[in-house]
Parts: sequence; C-alpha cells; structure tokens
Amino acid sequence: MTDKLTMVLGDYPHAGPLLDGDITMEGYAVEPVEVAPVIGAYRRMIRDLEFDVCELAPVSYLMARQAGVELTAVPVFLNRRFHHGDVQCAAHSGIRVPKDLEGRRIGVRAYSVSTGVWVRGVLRDEYGVDIDTITWVVDDDDHVEGRVPSNVERVTDGRSLAELLRTGEIDAALTGNAGTGRAGAPRAGWSAATEAEPADDGPYPLFPEAATVAVDCYLRTGVYPLHSVVSVRSELVARDPELPTRLYTAFARSKSRHLADRPDWAATPRLARQQRQIGADPVPYGIKSNEPSLTAMVRFAEDQGLLDPGFPSDPAALFAPGDYPDA
Repeated sequence: MTDKLTMVLGDYPHAGPLLDGDITMEGYAVEPVEVAPVIGAYRRMIRDLEFDVCELAPVSYLMARQAGVELTAVPVFLNRRFHHGDVQCAAHSGIRVPKDLEGRRIGVRAYSVSTGVWVRGVLRDEYGVDIDTITWVVDDDDHVEGRVPSNVERVTDGRSLAELLRTGEIDAALTGNAGTGRAGAPRAGWSAATEAEPADDGPYPLFPEAATVAVDCYLRTGVYPLHSVVSVRSELVARDPELPTRLYTAFARSKSRHLADRPDWAATPRLARQQRQIGADPVPYGIKSNEPSLTAMVRFAEDQGLLDPGFPSDPAALFAPGDYPDA
C-alpha cells in the first residue's frame, strides 16, 4: 500500500528529482503542491498543518515547536546564504560602520524573519552592536505571533520598506524577501520588487566588500546561515517512525541525482558561487556538519526574545529521531 504525501518546496533544482518522481520513497507517493511564493506556505503549515511535508523558515520552525504546533523536521536545508550584503543604508543616513546603526530605524519584513535573526546575531557577535537600541520597522506579520519586542514598529500606511528607505524615513533596511526586494504580503500574492539601478544619491551597502567579510566570518566561526528546513506533520511520524529517515534519504538522493546531471551547481548560480567561496557543498544536509550553524541559530533566536531561555540547544533534539548521515 502506498500513502500519498503532499509536499511544498521552493523552486530548488536539487529537489526536482524527488518532486518529479525520478527519486521515489518506499511506501509513499509524493504529491507536489505549488505555492507561490513558497513563503506563503509557511504560515499555512504552521497555523493549519495544511500539508504533510513543507519547507519552512528554520527560525519559524523552532518557534512553532516551542508553541506546541504538531510539527517536527528532518535536517535537510535546501537553501543557505550569507547576509553581510543584505544591509542597505539610506543615502543621507551618515551610517559608515555597524555601530552607527545603534539608535536608528531599520526596516525588515517581520521581526522573526530568518534574515533578520541572522543579521542581528552577526551585528551583535561580530561588531558589538546593541541591537536592542534599534527600532525594527516591519510591514508584515510573523508566522508565529506573540513574540514581538517593544522596539518593533509596524508600518500602517501601506508604504513599502523600499519607499521608506528611499525617502530616509528609515535609516537602513534589509534587502530581498526580508525587506525591500518584494511587494505585497505573502498571503496576498507576493511579487519581486523591481530593483533600482545604483545611484550616487541612493541607498548604499553597509559592507562594501560584503562577500569577503562574509566568507571570513564563516571561516572563523563555521556558521553558515540556514534558510530552509524540511518540516513534517508529527502525526505522520508517530504513525511511521521510519518516515524521517526515508524522507532524508530521498532528499539526499535527489541532490546527488541533480548534481550528476548538472555538476558544480551549474543550474543555481548563487549556490555555485557559494560553493567556490566555502570550497564545499553549498547546501550540506545532516546534523553533524551543520552543528555550528544550528547552535548559533538557537542562540541568536533566544537572545532576540524569539525563544524562551532554556530552549533545547542540542542540535539533534531539534529533529525527529532518524538516521541522518551527512549528505
């Protein structure tokens, strides 16, 4: 007997063989469900358990577990990225070094968005920035509500973070889906914002040599920011304790199959660049190889008030019991 397994993932070529059926799972038939943008599925999974398997933002996953949502996960991290290049400063803000951010207003889509957690953690750990003095200006809800600190301010007039940055009403903002690079809310149909051409009088990066600084940080700390984790409904794991291992194995085989056809991450230029930067697999799966990143993520989220003190810090405790060799 074969059980149907609804699955929502972002557009990752290395997961394609699993979604397309080239890689199979014993006892299960994967039924892909398309949600665009995939971030819109995060909220539906956390709040309604709408899917069997769903990619989630890793910090939102931890918060959901703490809140008692019947979710667990396997250590498959489909997306990774560095963040030093994600902080843009308003043209006339006068910000030159990270400490200049103290006491300022910084835009981010939602306080718990993973990019925000990683950026705040890096600013505090690497540069001694007192992130609690910063007002974080948001224009969307957190997937798990009720953890917003007092230094968070909501945009209420419908203007985008990109517009507020251009007019100097905020001093800095995060880029991409975490801030100025999107238009609309995930639940309402999210589209990428048009990127403006760089201008002498426009926003500028906090770290002009962001790639160099980011790789230096990685080489010193071993922290390679996570941006995706594969969650599964706890009910399914209770019914079949072998499901997490089967899922993990299928994702690992899918990545291997993709790379056999498109070596050196040729289908994903950003990951190909990151492979060259770190000299290794740009999306490693498993617990052992990701321990520094998992430990840092929990610590950052706890420091920033998103997790309660004493949240389990053992990386293995964050996932369903299973067999997860590094892959």
